[in-house]
Amino acid sequence: MPQSQSIRREIRFEGVGVHSGRPVRMTVRPAAGGPLVFRRADLGGLETAVDAKQAEALNSTSITGPDFKVRTVEHLLASLFAFGVTAAVVELDADEIPILDGSALPFVQALQNAGLRPAAGSVRILRVRKPFAVEEGGASVVVEPALPGEGLHLSCTIDYSHPAIGRQSLGLSLSEETFAAEIAPARTFGFFEDVESLHGRGLALGASFENTVVLDAVGIMNGPLRFPDEFVRHKLLDLAGDLALLGRPLAGRFTANKAGHRLHLRAVRFLEDHPDIWTEG
Repeated sequence: MPQSQSIRREIRFEGVGVHSGRPVRMTVRPAAGGPLVFRRADLGGLETAVDAKQAEALNSTSITGPDFKVRTVEHLLASLFAFGVTAAVVELDADEIPILDGSALPFVQALQNAGLRPAAGSVRILRVRKPFAVEEGGASVVVEPALPGEGLHLSCTIDYSHPAIGRQSLGLSLSEETFAAEIAPARTFGFFEDVESLHGRGLALGASFENTVVLDAVGIMNGPLRFPDEFVRHKLLDLAGDLALLGRPLAGRFTANKAGHRLHLRAVRFLEDHPDIWTEG
Protein backbone atom coordinates (compact mmCIF):
# COMPACT_ATOMS: atom_id res chain seq x y z
CA MET A 1 0.00 0.00 0.00
CA PRO A 2 1.33 3.49 -0.84
CA GLN A 3 2.61 5.69 1.96
CA SER A 4 0.37 8.63 2.83
CA GLN A 5 1.92 11.90 1.69
CA SER A 6 1.73 15.55 2.66
CA ILE A 7 3.53 18.66 1.46
CA ARG A 8 6.86 19.69 2.93
CA ARG A 9 6.09 23.43 3.23
CA GLU A 10 2.86 25.39 3.25
CA ILE A 11 1.81 27.17 0.08
CA ARG A 12 -0.31 30.29 -0.26
CA PHE A 13 -2.55 31.75 -2.93
CA GLU A 14 -4.64 34.88 -3.37
CA GLY A 15 -7.25 35.51 -6.03
CA VAL A 16 -10.96 35.60 -6.68
CA GLY A 17 -13.62 32.92 -6.87
CA VAL A 18 -14.67 32.39 -10.45
CA HIS A 19 -18.34 32.10 -9.48
CA SER A 20 -18.58 34.30 -6.37
CA GLY A 21 -16.30 37.04 -7.71
CA ARG A 22 -15.12 37.58 -4.14
CA PRO A 23 -11.46 37.84 -3.09
CA VAL A 24 -10.03 34.85 -1.27
CA ARG A 25 -6.78 33.96 0.47
CA MET A 26 -5.91 30.29 0.72
CA THR A 27 -3.15 28.36 2.47
CA VAL A 28 -2.43 24.67 1.97
CA ARG A 29 -0.71 23.40 5.12
CA PRO A 30 1.19 20.16 5.79
CA ALA A 31 -0.60 17.58 7.94
CA ALA A 32 0.76 14.73 10.05
CA GLY A 33 -1.79 12.33 8.57
CA GLY A 34 -4.85 12.13 6.34
CA PRO A 35 -7.40 12.85 5.20
CA LEU A 36 -7.47 16.05 3.16
CA VAL A 37 -9.39 18.69 5.09
CA PHE A 38 -10.95 22.02 4.10
CA ARG A 39 -11.04 24.67 6.83
CA ARG A 40 -12.97 27.96 6.70
CA ALA A 41 -10.85 30.51 8.58
CA ASP A 42 -13.60 33.09 8.12
CA LEU A 43 -16.04 30.86 10.02
CA GLY A 44 -14.00 30.23 13.13
CA GLY A 45 -12.10 27.27 11.70
CA LEU A 46 -15.03 25.04 10.69
CA GLU A 47 -13.68 21.96 8.92
CA THR A 48 -14.82 19.18 6.63
CA ALA A 49 -12.88 16.31 5.10
CA VAL A 50 -12.93 15.50 1.41
CA ASP A 51 -15.84 13.10 1.00
CA ALA A 52 -17.83 12.32 -2.14
CA LYS A 53 -20.97 12.00 -0.02
CA GLN A 54 -20.57 15.67 0.93
CA ALA A 55 -20.02 16.88 -2.66
CA GLU A 56 -22.32 18.85 -4.95
CA ALA A 57 -22.06 19.59 -8.67
CA LEU A 58 -23.35 22.78 -10.32
CA ASN A 59 -21.05 24.30 -12.97
CA SER A 60 -18.25 23.28 -10.59
CA THR A 61 -17.73 20.89 -7.70
CA SER A 62 -18.31 21.89 -4.07
CA ILE A 63 -17.63 20.23 -0.73
CA THR A 64 -20.28 20.87 1.91
CA GLY A 65 -19.84 20.91 5.65
CA PRO A 66 -22.18 21.70 8.52
CA ASP A 67 -23.63 25.11 7.61
CA PHE A 68 -20.93 25.95 5.06
CA LYS A 69 -19.39 24.87 1.77
CA VAL A 70 -16.23 25.26 -0.27
CA ARG A 71 -16.86 25.81 -3.97
CA THR A 72 -14.87 25.01 -7.12
CA VAL A 73 -12.53 22.51 -5.51
CA GLU A 74 -11.81 20.44 -8.65
CA HIS A 75 -8.59 22.08 -9.92
CA LEU A 76 -6.89 21.99 -6.53
CA LEU A 77 -8.09 18.46 -5.77
CA ALA A 78 -6.89 17.23 -9.18
CA SER A 79 -3.42 18.62 -8.47
CA LEU A 80 -3.18 17.08 -5.00
CA PHE A 81 -4.53 13.79 -6.39
CA ALA A 82 -2.02 13.64 -9.24
CA PHE A 83 0.87 14.35 -6.86
CA GLY A 84 -0.30 11.72 -4.40
CA VAL A 85 -1.02 14.18 -1.58
CA THR A 86 -3.46 12.49 0.81
CA ALA A 87 -2.83 14.56 3.95
CA ALA A 88 -3.13 18.36 4.05
CA VAL A 89 -5.26 21.17 5.44
CA VAL A 90 -6.66 23.66 2.93
CA GLU A 91 -7.54 26.83 4.83
CA LEU A 92 -9.36 29.71 3.15
CA ASP A 93 -11.14 32.88 4.19
CA ALA A 94 -14.07 32.70 1.75
CA ASP A 95 -16.34 30.07 0.24
CA GLU A 96 -14.49 29.38 -3.01
CA ILE A 97 -11.05 28.20 -4.13
CA PRO A 98 -9.30 31.00 -6.10
CA ILE A 99 -9.53 30.46 -9.85
CA LEU A 100 -6.08 32.00 -10.49
CA ASP A 101 -5.42 31.70 -14.26
CA GLY A 102 -8.25 29.20 -14.82
CA SER A 103 -5.98 26.17 -14.88
CA ALA A 104 -4.25 23.93 -12.35
CA LEU A 105 -0.78 25.07 -13.39
CA PRO A 106 -0.29 27.50 -10.45
CA PHE A 107 -1.15 24.69 -8.02
CA VAL A 108 1.28 22.31 -9.73
CA GLN A 109 4.12 24.83 -9.68
CA ALA A 110 3.49 25.53 -5.99
CA LEU A 111 3.47 21.80 -5.16
CA GLN A 112 6.70 21.30 -7.07
CA ASN A 113 8.33 24.13 -5.13
CA ALA A 114 6.99 22.98 -1.76
CA GLY A 115 8.02 19.36 -2.16
CA LEU A 116 6.42 16.28 -0.61
CA ARG A 117 7.07 14.33 2.58
CA PRO A 118 5.69 11.13 4.11
CA ALA A 119 2.70 11.37 6.43
CA ALA A 120 1.47 8.91 9.01
CA GLY A 121 -0.20 5.78 7.73
CA SER A 122 -0.78 4.28 4.34
CA VAL A 123 -3.55 4.54 1.78
CA ARG A 124 -5.37 1.71 0.06
CA ILE A 125 -5.64 1.84 -3.73
CA LEU A 126 -9.17 1.38 -5.05
CA ARG A 127 -8.88 -1.08 -7.95
CA VAL A 128 -11.84 -1.40 -10.29
CA ARG A 129 -12.52 -5.09 -11.04
CA LYS A 130 -15.94 -4.98 -12.75
CA PRO A 131 -17.07 -2.56 -15.47
CA PHE A 132 -20.05 -0.24 -15.15
CA ALA A 133 -21.42 2.90 -16.79
CA VAL A 134 -23.54 5.88 -15.81
CA GLU A 135 -25.46 7.74 -18.51
CA GLU A 136 -27.60 10.82 -18.82
CA GLY A 137 -28.95 12.67 -21.87
CA GLY A 138 -26.45 11.26 -24.35
CA ALA A 139 -23.49 11.69 -21.98
CA SER A 140 -21.75 8.84 -20.21
CA VAL A 141 -18.92 7.79 -17.94
CA VAL A 142 -17.72 4.22 -18.54
CA VAL A 143 -15.51 2.63 -15.88
CA GLU A 144 -13.46 -0.53 -16.51
CA PRO A 145 -10.65 -2.44 -14.83
CA ALA A 146 -7.13 -1.28 -15.59
CA LEU A 147 -5.09 -3.15 -18.14
CA PRO A 148 -2.26 -5.36 -16.79
CA GLY A 149 0.48 -3.15 -15.36
CA GLU A 150 -1.67 -0.02 -15.70
CA GLY A 151 -2.67 2.41 -12.97
CA LEU A 152 -5.26 5.11 -13.66
CA HIS A 153 -6.16 5.85 -17.29
CA LEU A 154 -8.44 8.76 -18.16
CA SER A 155 -10.12 9.39 -21.51
CA CYS A 156 -12.46 12.17 -22.51
CA THR A 157 -14.46 13.12 -25.60
CA ILE A 158 -16.30 16.40 -26.10
CA ASP A 159 -18.41 17.55 -29.04
CA TYR A 160 -19.46 21.19 -29.38
CA SER A 161 -21.13 22.74 -32.40
CA HIS A 162 -18.63 25.59 -32.34
CA PRO A 163 -16.00 26.14 -35.03
CA ALA A 164 -13.18 26.55 -32.49
CA ILE A 165 -13.96 23.34 -30.62
CA GLY A 166 -15.86 20.67 -32.53
CA ARG A 167 -15.15 17.08 -31.53
CA GLN A 168 -12.02 16.45 -29.45
CA SER A 169 -10.79 13.29 -27.74
CA LEU A 170 -7.79 12.55 -25.55
CA GLY A 171 -6.69 9.71 -23.30
CA LEU A 172 -3.65 9.26 -21.07
CA SER A 173 -2.35 7.44 -18.04
CA LEU A 174 -2.40 9.80 -15.10
CA SER A 175 0.85 10.46 -13.31
CA GLU A 176 2.53 13.43 -11.69
CA GLU A 177 4.45 14.01 -14.94
CA THR A 178 1.55 13.65 -17.39
CA PHE A 179 -0.70 15.78 -15.24
CA ALA A 180 1.84 18.60 -14.95
CA ALA A 181 2.69 18.64 -18.66
CA GLU A 182 -0.52 17.61 -20.43
CA ILE A 183 -3.49 18.51 -18.23
CA ALA A 184 -2.69 21.15 -15.60
CA PRO A 185 -2.06 24.07 -18.03
CA ALA A 186 -5.48 23.71 -19.69
CA ARG A 187 -7.79 26.57 -18.70
CA THR A 188 -11.50 26.69 -18.07
CA PHE A 189 -13.60 28.00 -20.94
CA GLY A 190 -16.98 29.53 -21.53
CA PHE A 191 -19.19 31.22 -24.09
CA PHE A 192 -19.73 34.98 -24.14
CA GLU A 193 -23.40 34.52 -25.04
CA ASP A 194 -23.96 32.70 -21.72
CA VAL A 195 -22.59 35.47 -19.50
CA GLU A 196 -25.89 37.24 -18.78
CA SER A 197 -27.66 33.97 -17.95
CA LEU A 198 -24.84 32.80 -15.67
CA HIS A 199 -24.71 36.13 -13.84
CA GLY A 200 -28.46 35.92 -13.32
CA ARG A 201 -27.90 32.64 -11.48
CA GLY A 202 -25.05 34.03 -9.40
CA LEU A 203 -22.41 32.18 -11.42
CA ALA A 204 -19.24 33.28 -13.26
CA LEU A 205 -19.19 36.61 -11.40
CA GLY A 206 -15.39 36.39 -11.17
CA ALA A 207 -14.78 35.11 -14.70
CA SER A 208 -12.62 37.31 -16.92
CA PHE A 209 -10.34 37.20 -19.93
CA GLU A 210 -7.49 36.60 -17.44
CA ASN A 211 -8.89 33.33 -16.07
CA THR A 212 -11.23 31.96 -18.75
CA VAL A 213 -10.90 31.12 -22.44
CA VAL A 214 -13.90 33.00 -23.82
CA LEU A 215 -15.58 32.13 -27.11
CA ASP A 216 -17.97 34.24 -29.16
CA ALA A 217 -20.08 32.89 -32.02
CA VAL A 218 -17.18 32.49 -34.43
CA GLY A 219 -13.98 32.00 -32.47
CA ILE A 220 -11.81 32.60 -29.43
CA MET A 221 -11.89 36.13 -28.04
CA ASN A 222 -8.69 35.94 -25.96
CA GLY A 223 -6.28 33.52 -27.62
CA PRO A 224 -3.88 32.00 -28.20
CA LEU A 225 -4.65 28.57 -26.80
CA ARG A 226 -2.04 26.69 -24.79
CA PHE A 227 -2.86 23.49 -26.72
CA PRO A 228 -4.80 23.02 -29.97
CA ASP A 229 -7.14 20.76 -27.96
CA GLU A 230 -7.08 22.75 -24.72
CA PHE A 231 -10.82 22.31 -24.28
CA VAL A 232 -10.80 18.51 -23.93
CA ARG A 233 -7.68 18.69 -21.78
CA HIS A 234 -9.54 20.93 -19.35
CA LYS A 235 -12.35 18.40 -19.21
CA LEU A 236 -9.76 15.78 -18.24
CA LEU A 237 -8.65 18.13 -15.47
CA ASP A 238 -12.20 18.34 -14.18
CA LEU A 239 -12.57 14.56 -14.35
CA ALA A 240 -9.38 14.04 -12.33
CA GLY A 241 -10.56 16.56 -9.74
CA ASP A 242 -13.90 14.83 -9.32
CA LEU A 243 -12.32 11.39 -9.01
CA ALA A 244 -10.15 12.85 -6.25
CA LEU A 245 -13.32 13.03 -4.13
CA LEU A 246 -12.78 9.33 -3.42
CA GLY A 247 -9.81 10.37 -1.29
CA ARG A 248 -7.50 7.58 -2.39
CA PRO A 249 -5.39 6.43 -5.34
CA LEU A 250 -7.28 4.67 -8.14
CA ALA A 251 -6.49 1.90 -10.63
CA GLY A 252 -8.91 1.64 -13.52
CA ARG A 253 -9.97 3.12 -16.84
CA PHE A 254 -12.44 6.03 -16.77
CA THR A 255 -13.88 7.14 -20.11
CA ALA A 256 -16.04 10.28 -20.13
CA ASN A 257 -18.13 11.15 -23.18
CA LYS A 258 -19.71 14.63 -23.18
CA ALA A 259 -19.81 14.38 -19.39
CA GLY A 260 -19.54 17.05 -16.74
CA HIS A 261 -19.26 17.39 -12.98
CA ARG A 262 -22.71 15.98 -12.22
CA LEU A 263 -22.13 12.75 -14.16
CA HIS A 264 -18.58 12.42 -12.81
CA LEU A 265 -20.04 12.61 -9.30
CA ARG A 266 -22.62 9.95 -10.13
CA ALA A 267 -19.82 7.61 -11.22
CA VAL A 268 -17.85 8.32 -8.05
CA ARG A 269 -20.86 7.63 -5.85
CA PHE A 270 -21.70 4.45 -7.76
CA LEU A 271 -18.20 3.20 -6.99
CA GLU A 272 -18.57 4.05 -3.32
CA ASP A 273 -21.99 2.41 -3.09
CA HIS A 274 -20.99 -0.85 -4.82
CA PRO A 275 -17.97 -2.35 -3.04
CA ASP A 276 -18.51 -5.58 -5.00
CA ILE A 277 -17.06 -3.94 -8.14
CA TRP A 278 -13.70 -2.98 -6.64
CA THR A 279 -11.00 -4.26 -4.37
CA GLU A 280 -8.52 -2.33 -2.29
CA GLY A 281 -4.88 -2.84 -1.56
